[in-house]
Amino acid sequence: MQPEAAGNTERRPVWSPRRLWLLLPLGLALILFFALDLQRFVSLAAVREHQAQWRGLIQEHLVVAMLGYIAIYTAFVAFSIPGAFVVTLTGGFLFGAALAFPMVVVAATLGATLLFLVARSALGNLLEAKAGPWFARLEQGFQRDRWSYMLFLRVTPIVPFFIVNLVPAFLGVDLLCFVVTTFFGIMPIAFIYCLAGAGIGDALQAGSFSIAAILTPKVILALGGLGFLAILPVILRRFRKTVR
Repeated sequence: MQPEAAGNTERRPVWSPRRLWLLLPLGLALILFFALDLQRFVSLAAVREHQAQWRGLIQEHLVVAMLGYIAIYTAFVAFSIPGAFVVTLTGGFLFGAALAFPMVVVAATLGATLLFLVARSALGNLLEAKAGPWFARLEQGFQRDRWSYMLFLRVTPIVPFFIVNLVPAFLGVDLLCFVVTTFFGIMPIAFIYCLAGAGIGDALQAGSFSIAAILTPKVILALGGLGFLAILPVILRRFRKTVR
């Protein structure tokens, strides 16, 4: 049974224009990322070019390299910088899937939570105030089954990751639900990407790697099945109401 929206006592800050300064670091980070041409390092070509140097660093300073990778990944997610997919594959390639997987899950959850908190603090209930009653009804419906909806959105990579980090902040999802569903919901796709990253050595040398090689029909079907299980309680509840 899903927790009822009435049990969500966490309130969002009331929106104020003065809170928009919280969004300034996000904008500056994106501007600097492209102004300094840092995107050249977020590619499989860069991994191929620097792999010996990066592997040497990992062998000599494993703990520092792990902490650095987690920090970089967290920043990518928190600032919504394009390329987190490549960073995930790189982690699997350099550290191995067994080590990269927990780092990716922790870093992605940290980054997503930071973005969620900033969006909620900076924008508060702005959309609710501007959109009117229909948004309040949407918010109420989402909160009623927020655990199922959040797990569905996390498990099935249909909606871009950064959007799923932002939308719950506008719909009044509480922090506990956001963190727990993010942490566990991203595990399947994170494991798949890390495992794929651990095996891209030959593809890197050939320069023939593509995302289609990872998201095969079987993988998509499996993720869809997990998404169906996540949303199944909502479907059953709606069905029971219909047949009464």
